[in-house]
Amino acid sequence: MKTIVSNSGWKQRGGFSATSFGVLALSVLIAVPTLLIARLIDPALLLPVLSIVLFVGAAVAVIVARWVHSERNSGYVTLWDIAGAFTLMGCAAAIFSEPDQVAQFFEQLAERDRVKQ
Repeated sequence: MKTIVSNSGWKQRGGFSATSFGVLALSVLIAVPTLLIARLIDPALLLPVLSIVLFVGAAVAVIVARWVHSERNSGYVTLWDIAGAFTLMGCAAAIFSEPDQVAQFFEQLAERDRVKQ
């Protein structure tokens, strides 16, 4: 039986490393709340909220990448790649959202604060 592996170095490393597990865990930790927000929030507010969540996810990925001293130039997917992808998606969501949607989002936040008081 022949095993097809895209990179022969993967076999030598012995499968998952701590870095690849970190990339997977961080991706899941950002993807799950993003999907929940997409289901629970008003569709008109989805893009502004999604851009904020993705920018926060990118910031978390950068902090973790700096903390674990992740390689910036690697042949594998790194935390820096994940941070870049989240930033790109956050910028796209911010560009496609309308200014009225952003104003409506912040009005709803202010209204919730007034109700709590």
